[in-house]
Amino acid sequence: MSTTTQAETVHHRICPLCEACCGLEIRMAGGKVQSIRGHEADVFSAGFICPKGVALKDLHEDPDRLRTPLIKRDGRFVEATWDEAFAEIERRLPPIIADHGKDSVAVTIGNPSAHKFGLLLYGTRLLRALGSRNLFTASTLDQMPKQLASGLMFGQWLTVAVPDIERCDFLLMLGANPLASNGSMWTVPDFRGKAKALRARGGQLVVIDPRRTETAEVADRHHFIRPGADAFLLLGMVHTLFDENLVRLGRLAEHVAGVDAVQRAVEDFAPERVAARCGIDAATIRELARSLARAERAAVYGRIGTCVQAFGTLNSWLIDVLNVLTGHLDEPGGAMFTKAAAFAANTAGTPGSGRGVATGRWASRVSGAPEVYGELPMNCLAEEIETGGDGQIKAAITIASNPVLSAPNGARLAAALDRLDFMVSLDIYVNETSRHADVILPGVSPLQDTHYDVPFPMLSFRNHARYSAAVEPVPAGQMPEWQTLLRLIAIQQGQGAGADLLALDDEITAAEVQRQAGAQSAAVMQALSPRRGPERLLDLSLRVGPYGDGFGAKPDGLTLDKVMAAEGGIDLGPLQPRVPEVLRTPSGKIELAPESLIADVRRAAADLERPTDDMVIVGRRHVRSNNSWMHNLPLLAKGPNRCTALVHPADAQRLGLADGASARISGKDGHSIEAQVQVSDEMMPGVISVPHGWGHDLPDTRLNVAALRPGVNLNAVLDERTRDPLSGNAVLGGVPVQVVAAS
Repeated sequence: MSTTTQAETVHHRICPLCEACCGLEIRMAGGKVQSIRGHEADVFSAGFICPKGVALKDLHEDPDRLRTPLIKRDGRFVEATWDEAFAEIERRLPPIIADHGKDSVAVTIGNPSAHKFGLLLYGTRLLRALGSRNLFTASTLDQMPKQLASGLMFGQWLTVAVPDIERCDFLLMLGANPLASNGSMWTVPDFRGKAKALRARGGQLVVIDPRRTETAEVADRHHFIRPGADAFLLLGMVHTLFDENLVRLGRLAEHVAGVDAVQRAVEDFAPERVAARCGIDAATIRELARSLARAERAAVYGRIGTCVQAFGTLNSWLIDVLNVLTGHLDEPGGAMFTKAAAFAANTAGTPGSGRGVATGRWASRVSGAPEVYGELPMNCLAEEIETGGDGQIKAAITIASNPVLSAPNGARLAAALDRLDFMVSLDIYVNETSRHADVILPGVSPLQDTHYDVPFPMLSFRNHARYSAAVEPVPAGQMPEWQTLLRLIAIQQGQGAGADLLALDDEITAAEVQRQAGAQSAAVMQALSPRRGPERLLDLSLRVGPYGDGFGAKPDGLTLDKVMAAEGGIDLGPLQPRVPEVLRTPSGKIELAPESLIADVRRAAADLERPTDDMVIVGRRHVRSNNSWMHNLPLLAKGPNRCTALVHPADAQRLGLADGASARISGKDGHSIEAQVQVSDEMMPGVISVPHGWGHDLPDTRLNVAALRPGVNLNAVLDERTRDPLSGNAVLGGVPVQVVAAS
């Protein structure tokens, strides 16, 4: 919503830079951003803002941000018109697919796509048009274990339980730092304020992490844990629940299958046996289980640190096993399920049962990694390009994706990208990945784009619906991303770059309306006709959603017009119990003991006695640099050097490392980085931490602010062949390294 007072206009927007999705108040004058602050009347974030929201001004005005398509000529990028860029794509991409098959083109998708509903809604349509099995996304560098475990247990990939923090009395948190992330797979703005309120009402926050993080600093208790050992802590806690007769299923008893199988699986994981591996004594493990079981309203939450390790899916499963066995799943103050207003698969179809999820429908050609959620592991991309034979990847389309920096062994991937016959990047920067493209198609500034969050209302601490209109129109000579994707679809379908985009959009929307409205499709299309593009798909989803007007059947229900008219959004209330309605498993029950996860417990048992490594590495993030491209925004880049190697004083003395000097960190293949040492007792002994997303010193990029302090790339010392076997997720933490003082 926008209001005008003389020369200044005031606009209310949703911040698209992290999962908190905070409401912003933006003041504009003379076409320039004058100020950005939190929107006090926002029903979800209530005025909270972090530095990233303010930095939208830097992003909007960044001279490095692309405004014009680029085509590579004789190894150099030159500016081109949109017609020239699409003509180049039409000339080069379809022949590759015709000669080598649909799987010869790979698509990579980065996490900024999740914050742009035009990219998200039309990106899925492009994937269908291409029909390639070679899809690689940031999910397998991040949260795929959580999605897989949730899918197996509850029947849908985004049926993810999140803490009901406003009513919680005991919150146990593993591998998460929401004071830096503002929540992750849990949309929770102003976590600090909510944690303070939890403690003020007598509740407790307990953090388990190999680093005493910003969140651990405000917790009641913090326990160090050896990286990669979370599964053993969780198994020890589950064992304690059975051993001490603390299992209480409560209301869920009739909706849970597999309790006995879980009990048998954890028989050999007594806290006394796993304590040494965890670095947490047995008495503490038992006390954590008792506190969780005895708390009236409690939840366990684990995030990226629990996912990016060898037992990522096992960890994600065990977290919800604990929530179920202690009676805290789907209960107020526990771990609950959001009911999103639009696009949520767990609000569609028959409530309480469904097909569940399937994996391994195909496998990667070289390593045989199973498909999960329609994706292959990002770590497999390089080998799929390098290895000849039927199905070899010959072309790639990258969408807001920078795996050369964000995936292990980016140097190998960079060399592989240079071997492609053709590459297209949809990106706002010439970055470490898009520099390899033959054509770059830029997106618009977030302030020139409309906005509705698609995935994050499915993961929010409270139900809501909010929409943002564009602050500025799309400038002449630029193109919204959804239209860029439509033109790529037209090329793939043989309609050509000059196809009628509005007609193609009508065709796509009509197919979606037919799927959802059946015999009423004609009337529904007519009701939606005033709109085009993602807004039309959004209006459809809102109106057929759980709060929708059903196209007149429920006159008080939601429509896009109502959401657009609500300054600050519409509050849809606190989370409510949803079991069994939310379930989409074939049995109609919570599957507490999926076969693949019970089998993975046996893998953990075989790994339990493995000797402790001398030094292991973990990543970390900062509130100012959740993603690599944020390093190019002056407001976020200023301040002290954040790309440091954190190391405990005892390790520094043992290894001859001096605060402020450099350390050489080497992986098992000999790849090494040098980082400035920061000695701090916030690190667990035996662990070194380097932040994720740095390493802006590669040639031919156009990130001038980031290049001033490039930092080093943590992923350069990680092994791209190491994955969680169930989810395919990259192992980015708990990896053994050698650390020496750099000469």
